[in-house]
Amino acid sequence: MAEHDLAVRDLLAKQAITEVIYTYCRALDRMDRDLALSVWHPGGTADYPPMFTGTGAGFVDWVWKAHEALTSHSHQITNILVRVGEDGTTAVSESYVTVVLRGPGADDSAVAEITARGRYVDRWSLRDGRWAVDARRHILDMQTVQMHPRELADTVPPEDSGRRDTDDPSYAVFRL
Repeated sequence: MAEHDLAVRDLLAKQAITEVIYTYCRALDRMDRDLALSVWHPGGTADYPPMFTGTGAGFVDWVWKAHEALTSHSHQITNILVRVGEDGTTAVSESYVTVVLRGPGADDSAVAEITARGRYVDRWSLRDGRWAVDARRHILDMQTVQMHPRELADTVPPEDSGRRDTDDPSYAVFRL
C-alpha cells in the first residue's frame, strides 16, 4: 500500500475510534444501553479497578445500576491519542476523562457531587468493518467528593435540562 494510502487508512481509523470514544460518554449520559454495549466487541473486557473487572457487557450492567441511583451525571473526554497498528486492523488509545456524578447526600438536605479525573487506555480491533474496544483499563488519577445544600445544587429547571434517555433533544437532531 502506498504511503499516502496508509496515512488515509490510519486517519480514517483514528476518526472512527474517536467517534466510538465520544459515543461511550453519550451512551452513559443519555442512559442509552444499546449504544453503550456497541462500544465493546462481544467478549471485550473492562477493568475499572477497584470497582469492576469483567466483560464490557458486564460493566454496562454494573454501571447502569450505579447510574440509576444518581440524579445526574456528565462525562467529558479530552486528549484522545490513537496509534493504529501496522496491519490497520488493531489500535491502542489513551483518552482523558472527567466525570461528574450527582446523587443523594447523607440526608435530604444535601446533594453529593463526585468529580473524578482519569484515563481510558484501550485496545481496539476492526471487525466486520467496525472499530470497537477489545480491552479497556480505567486509570483513576484523582477524585473529590463535595456536599452541596440541595437548594444550591439543583438550580436548572427540569424543562431546561438534558434528559437521561432517548427523549433528550439531541436525539431529534441526530435523526438526519
